[in-house]
Amino acid sequence: MGYLRQIGAIVWKDLVVELRTRERVVAMGGFAVLVGVLFNHAIDPTVVDPQAIASGLIWVTIVFGGLLGLGRTFHLEEEEGAFQGVLLSPIPRDALYLGKVLANFLLLSFVTLLVFGVFALFFGLRFGEHPVALAGVVFLGIVGFVAIGTLFSAISFRTSMGETLLPLLVFPLLIPIVIYGVTATSSLMAGLPASEVGGNLRMLGAFAVVALAAGAGLFRFVVED
Repeated sequence: MGYLRQIGAIVWKDLVVELRTRERVVAMGGFAVLVGVLFNHAIDPTVVDPQAIASGLIWVTIVFGGLLGLGRTFHLEEEEGAFQGVLLSPIPRDALYLGKVLANFLLLSFVTLLVFGVFALFFGLRFGEHPVALAGVVFLGIVGFVAIGTLFSAISFRTSMGETLLPLLVFPLLIPIVIYGVTATSSLMAGLPASEVGGNLRMLGAFAVVALAAGAGLFRFVVED
């Protein structure tokens, strides 16, 4: 229980800071809305069926919008020198990592709901008859994404390239999430039964578990000089 309270303290701190600054949510949410507006004017529905390409557009928007927020995970703490204080606290490094991951997951989940809402508004999308399966695909994809993104954000924020380096490090590792996430989302939105995406769910789940385990194990080597 003490371990869970330590994770909860990190999550609470990050969410309170975000509520005060609204820095990351505004950036990610604004990006999602702008992408929806751009695609709305760039796609001719008489030539291309938006339903056929919506899953790819949604996941691309989630990934790029998410990177805007993940790149700022440690920014405020580093600016004020508070991150060194966090490292000097008795909290285990893996608990610190998991707290950061959970906070990022909550923020990105909110933005993901906004992404789906924006694309549904502009393109009149149908999300199929299996919302639970679709939510499971998105949930597992986001978990794997933030697990990788949080770890590499800790690597990049201390470098001279900063947030510019993060996409270069993360994009190659996100290929499984994009492939299985887009495929499963497209199948469910096309009205196929949930059983058709069972393999994709297992792959996304395995990736999320491996990413969390690797991140929790490697985080201490990333943040300790």
